[in-house]
Amino acid sequence: MTSSLRSPAVHLTVALLVAACSSGGPTPSPFADAGVAPPPVRGPAAAMAAPSASAPMPKVDFHEDDFAETERSRDPFRSFAKLFSEQGKSRVKSQRQVLLDHYAIDDLKLIGLVTRTETPRAMLVDPTGRGWVVIKGQFIGRPEVVHAGGPGGVDYELNWRVDRIREGDLVLVREDPAHSDIPPATRVIALRTETPGEPNP
Repeated sequence: MTSSLRSPAVHLTVALLVAACSSGGPTPSPFADAGVAPPPVRGPAAAMAAPSASAPMPKVDFHEDDFAETERSRDPFRSFAKLFSEQGKSRVKSQRQVLLDHYAIDDLKLIGLVTRTETPRAMLVDPTGRGWVVIKGQFIGRPEVVHAGGPGGVDYELNWRVDRIREGDLVLVREDPAHSDIPPATRVIALRTETPGEPNP
C-alpha cells in the first residue's frame, strides 16, 4: 500500500524537474550579480558577432586639389635632377659695386683727368652724355661672363678695375680669381681730345 502511493509522487516530482529543465527561459549569467564582464566570445560565435565584410564603406569625395603637389603632399616619384642642373647653370652674380655696369668699356669716353692730387680722378662719359668720376680701385663697365667647371659648372662675372690714373690715360685691369696663374687683362682708355667740328661734351 505504501509503495503504490509513493509511485505517483515520484512520477510527479520527476515530471516537474523535466518541465523546469526544458523551459525556454534564459539562464541567468553567473557574472550578472558579481559585476564582472563576461569572457570574450571566441570560435564560431565570434565570427557571427563580427560585422559583415560586405557592409558598405563610407563614401569619400575627392577633389582635383587633393592630387596636386603641395608642401603637405609631395610626389614621391618626382625627380629633382633637373632642378639641381638648372641651379648649377645659373650665374653667380658679383657682389661688388660696379659703376656703369650697363655699358661696355668701348662705349665710355675719357674726357678729363685730375692727377696731381692725393687721390687722382678720371671723368668718363656714358653714351647718354652723363659724366662719371672714378678713382683707383673702383670697378667699372659691363662684366664679362665666364663659364667654369665643365658642363655642370657655373657662370661667374669678371669686372674691369681702375688700376692707374696717369697724365694722358686711364689703365684698367681685369683678374680672373679662378685662374690666378694667368696674368690679368689690361685696357687703356686714352684721354679724348676735342676734334674740330665735334661738339664738346
